[in-house]
Amino acid sequence: MRRPRLRPPRLPRTRRGQRRAVQAVMAGCVLALLPATWMWTVTGDRLRTTADVPRTEVAVVFGAGLWRGEPSPYLAHRLDAAAELYRAGRIEVVLVTGDNSREDYDEPDAMRAYLTRRGVPDARIVSDYAGFDTWDSCVRARRIFGVDEAVLISQGFHIRRAVALCEEAGVRSYGVGVAEPHDTTWYYGGAREVLAAGKALLDAVLEPDPRFLGPREPGVDRALAAADG
Repeated sequence: MRRPRLRPPRLPRTRRGQRRAVQAVMAGCVLALLPATWMWTVTGDRLRTTADVPRTEVAVVFGAGLWRGEPSPYLAHRLDAAAELYRAGRIEVVLVTGDNSREDYDEPDAMRAYLTRRGVPDARIVSDYAGFDTWDSCVRARRIFGVDEAVLISQGFHIRRAVALCEEAGVRSYGVGVAEPHDTTWYYGGAREVLAAGKALLDAVLEPDPRFLGPREPGVDRALAAADG
């Protein structure tokens, strides 16, 4: 049995058809670039380094997966940056936000343990167990934990999206992008951001509630009080 031969798509033969095809391609390009353009516009000069980020009371570290119960290398690098900022006196409290949707998977507690091993006091760490994606983490930081200004810590390919979404959620944000070698994971993360940028723009426009909200939690206020004490 012969396999059907796949024919390449035919280009329109008429000038009018060709013009419409070109317009459709251009419109598609504009739509594809719109989310990225929005992120670059919103973030502006909000990206800094651990050396020059303004002193801010709270840092937010986003979850990035666990390996055998321990932070993945990418997540560990985010936490290292937070610990560095704490030791330098540039932040006072770390809000760790991640996935705890299963009993056997707990990003926030693994992040807390990692930070305490690197000199951040347990009383200065606050856990958000329902940070299932970047938008949820940003909204919950503002509405549940009362954070209105923060340093956000993530990899370079993700940090603009994090800053843009937290700004839209009402958190005045500075982003610290952690440098990584351009390995397979880095390229995967960069490619994923192309699709994630579109979802981020929709989240900013539609402003959906996170998967879980709940009552206001005083964890950040108590941690800051402990810092002042």
